[in-house]
Amino acid sequence: MKTWLISGVSSGLGKALAEAVLAKGDRVVGTLRSAEQQKSFTDSHPLATGIVLDITHRELVPPAIMTIEEEVGPIDVLINNAGYGLEGTIEETTMADARHQFEVNFFGTLALTQAVLPYMRSSRAGHILTVTSIGGLISFPGVGIYNASKFALEGLSEALSKEVSGFGIRVTAIEPGMFCTDWAGRSMTRGKRTVPDYDELFNPIREARLARSGKQPGDPAKAALAIIAVVEGDEEPLHLLLGTDALGFARAKLDALTIEFQRFEKLTVSTNYD
Repeated sequence: MKTWLISGVSSGLGKALAEAVLAKGDRVVGTLRSAEQQKSFTDSHPLATGIVLDITHRELVPPAIMTIEEEVGPIDVLINNAGYGLEGTIEETTMADARHQFEVNFFGTLALTQAVLPYMRSSRAGHILTVTSIGGLISFPGVGIYNASKFALEGLSEALSKEVSGFGIRVTAIEPGMFCTDWAGRSMTRGKRTVPDYDELFNPIREARLARSGKQPGDPAKAALAIIAVVEGDEEPLHLLLGTDALGFARAKLDALTIEFQRFEKLTVSTNYD
């Protein structure tokens, strides 16, 4: 029996994953944002434990992890899932909104990861999986700050995998495409529009995203099973794409990069000393 720590289990992929892990007989400690949510999650299953934890309050994270380790048991799997989407053009996004996006998506994830690492390093075992997004590999207009926070998590995961592989700790970045969750609906923060010049580009994007909310092709329950398969497998990917759309976007990005690198290769190599 493994103990999984999953941040953000009240809805979406976090909820689907918690349900699937519990159904297979493992323990789940889930972070939530209110006492009511905590009670509901804890009462949902004998192996479920809810804790109220705002990961942006970084001083609260290490003692929370210590309590889990002492009262529930060693954390075998960390799922960094908590986060939200921020919609708005880069020019129109306020600095306060941009900072909060990084506080939750990046620094909150970093705080959880840093707090868990000493225990995993000591036991020479563990698996850290971070939900980034296909938007952590390729950027889209209108969600640039969100993309930036997810690109940062991609870099963090890649470096971490190289730092901790000698300790028996595995690392995976999970890159979902469009899944049927509240990400584009209730969980999306939409910045105030202030520059009419972006209307032609941005308005159709916002309307299409709202229209797709709740109708996305990805099944969170199947994504949960894929994540469990990676944790239980003998070999883990550093990058786990989820969904045919994510795979298509990733392949298109690779092709575009290859073409661009080849096109400017002569200029690239001209910068070395003779």
